Amino acid sequence: MLSRHFSACLIAGTLMTSTLLGTSALAQTPGDQESRAHVQAQATLNVAPDKATLSARLWERTPSVVAGEDTQADPEALKTARERLEKRTGELIRALEEEGLNKNNIRAGSLRIRPDYVHQGPARNGERETLVRTQLERPITLTLNDLERVPRLLDALTQAGVNQLDGVEYDLRDREAASDKALTEALKKARHKAQLMADTLGFELGEVASVRETRSPTFPPYRMAMQADSRENKGAEPEYRPGLIDIEAEVEVSWFIEPSSDE
Repeated sequence: MLSRHFSACLIAGTLMTSTLLGTSALAQTPGDQESRAHVQAQATLNVAPDKATLSARLWERTPSVVAGEDTQADPEALKTARERLEKRTGELIRALEEEGLNKNNIRAGSLRIRPDYVHQGPARNGERETLVRTQLERPITLTLNDLERVPRLLDALTQAGVNQLDGVEYDLRDREAASDKALTEALKKARHKAQLMADTLGFELGEVASVRETRSPTFPPYRMAMQADSRENKGAEPEYRPGLIDIEAEVEVSWFIEPSSDE
C-alpha cells in the first residue's frame, strides 16, 4: 500500500510540474528577445562643397656641385637662394591680397631645406659623378569659401610664378551638420523599412528596442590634383568642377513586435 501511495504522489507531482512549465512557455510576450523586428539601413548624402583649399609651393636652388661625404652647401649660395625665395614669397602674398583674398586666408608655411640630387654629371676617369644642390622651399596654402574665385586665384598663383601647384581640396565648412543629416536620413530609412515589414506581415511596431550606428558618417575632402609644373601650363584655360561630396551613414535598429489591432 505504501509503495502504491508513493507512486501516485510521484505521478501527481510530475503532472503538476509539467503544467507549470507549460504555463511559463505560454506566458512569453511579444516583448521578448525573439519578438523583434531587426532592420539595417544605409543612406548616402550628396552635398555640394562650400570650401576650397589651394596648395602651391615656391622654391629656389643653389648651384649644383659634385656630391660627396664632405660636401656642404655654400653659405653664400644658401643666403642668396633664401633671399630670392623670401622676395618671391612676399610678392606672391601681395598679389593675392590685391586679388581680394583676406590675409587670414593665406598661410605661408615654414622654410624647408633639403638636398636635391640630380642626374649624374659628365664622366671623369671612367666614373659618373652624382650632382647635388640644396633646395629651399616655402609651401603656400589658400582657403576660401567662394568657389567661383578658384580659377582667378589659380591664375594669380601661376602668374606669380609658383614652382608647383599641388591641387585644390574641396570640403564642407560645417562637417558636423552634414554628418547629422546623413545619420538622420539613415534612421528615417530604417523606420520606413521596418514599417514596410510590419504592413506586409501583419504586425505593429512597438517601442524601439535597440539602435546602433554601424558606420559613422565619414567623408574625406575631394581633392583635384595638379601635379604638373605650373610654368609649363601658362596659357591653358582649364575648367574646374568641384563635383559632390558623398557622405554615407549606416544604422541597425530593432523594434518590439506587437499583435495587429485588427486581430
